[in-house]
Amino acid sequence: MVNDMVKTIEKQYILPFALVSVLFLLWGLANNMTDTLLAAFRRVMQMSDTETSLIQFSFYGSYFCFALPAALFIRRISYKAGIILGLLLYAGGAILFYPAALTESYLFYLVAIYILAGGCSVLETTANPYILSMGSPETATRRLNIAQSFNPIGSITGIMLSKQFILRDISLNSISETYMGLGFVLIAIMVVMVMSKMPAGKDSAFGSVGASFARLIRNKIYVWGVVAQFFYVGAQIGVWSFTIRLVMQELNIVEANAATYYLASIICFCCARFFFTWMMKYFRPAMLMAWAAAADIVLCLIVVLMSGSGWIAVGALVLVSFFMSLQFPTIYGIALADVGDDAKIGASGLIMAIVGGALLTPLQGLVSDAYGISVSYIIPLICFVVVLGYSVYSLTSALSLRRDEK
Repeated sequence: MVNDMVKTIEKQYILPFALVSVLFLLWGLANNMTDTLLAAFRRVMQMSDTETSLIQFSFYGSYFCFALPAALFIRRISYKAGIILGLLLYAGGAILFYPAALTESYLFYLVAIYILAGGCSVLETTANPYILSMGSPETATRRLNIAQSFNPIGSITGIMLSKQFILRDISLNSISETYMGLGFVLIAIMVVMVMSKMPAGKDSAFGSVGASFARLIRNKIYVWGVVAQFFYVGAQIGVWSFTIRLVMQELNIVEANAATYYLASIICFCCARFFFTWMMKYFRPAMLMAWAAAADIVLCLIVVLMSGSGWIAVGALVLVSFFMSLQFPTIYGIALADVGDDAKIGASGLIMAIVGGALLTPLQGLVSDAYGISVSYIIPLICFVVVLGYSVYSLTSALSLRRDEK
């Protein structure tokens, strides 16, 4: 595995690759700490699933709003500038949790989450195309999967922090103090990034954004990749946002104990990232993604139909995360494979697609309030059907291209 990583990451890019990979850990931490907030706010403020899902609406709605400005920013200046801006917003939003606790305002918390997520959006828009650019296009998708492997490590860290400092003693103070501490850590990381020497990554020619969009819209693999990413993120956020609630129902346990099963899901997700990256030596990424999406469809169906089954439903839900693991970076890599100099603008479209988490999670909350938490997993199931469709489409398109070349 180590030798494979060395071949995938060229020597001159090892240091910047390592530094940028840390960013994947950081937004993974934010994403999954936010997931646990739904259960916390439901208890503290006596909210419905629909009301608590506004947390995800604020978080992933911010992703949508910040992605394109971030792409234009790094296109005009540099990747490093994008990293610094993202860390500054991320830290600022986290520190704003403290005054939010003082006012006891849910709206203030949503504003803080929005700013924090804006920083994560800038980081993702910057880091993903940067990783793809660090070496041969032939190994770009594998390289992105390696970098994305750090993301679930951050997710695990975020869940452990939430379980230890938020869910064990659920209160507005415990929530705010945890996030404020994170904010100061981020400021320290930002200082390190400022002092580090990294390739600027600035475009040699700042061309027309309109022309870039025109080319991207004509690229069907890219366009359908954005659609698939919208539904994939909706599935991922929906699966994780309501995991604690479903485990509480199925096993009759409290939030802190249910978070252990959420942690198990993320550990499966993390291990699977390395497994599927290794499997890409032998199988095409799109083929692996098709198998994984099909498995997730079956597992979500079990969750929907086996309400009240206890361990069967919980086990199926944990396994969903295993097969989700390769889908985001693989969609990303396939969609940007042939966009050339339009990668930075193209990346913003794929990050804007993360708004799927903002729009589909409240829909799942509505289904949960109306029909039960188990039935709500019909929403992720439908999303995985779309991912499967994109996998098949990209495979058939590649085969057609090969025939045309012959």
